[in-house]
Amino acid sequence: MDTTRKRGAGEDVSNAVDWSKARRRNVQPKRVNVDFPAWVVDRLDKEARHLGVTRQSLIKLWIAEKLQ
Repeated sequence: MDTTRKRGAGEDVSNAVDWSKARRRNVQPKRVNVDFPAWVVDRLDKEARHLGVTRQSLIKLWIAEKLQ
């Protein structure tokens, strides 16, 4: 059975993939600037510290979750 059929049947085909050549599409970063009120930045920083991540990581995570 070829990998397309196996994948369609829900089988694990990860051993058939050359992971050294794997690439994600549309993941090139694109810089954007957003102005937030000071109280928003303070709350973002507090939440980021609580989770042990950076402010930027928190914002990216929250936006990605909202867009899914």
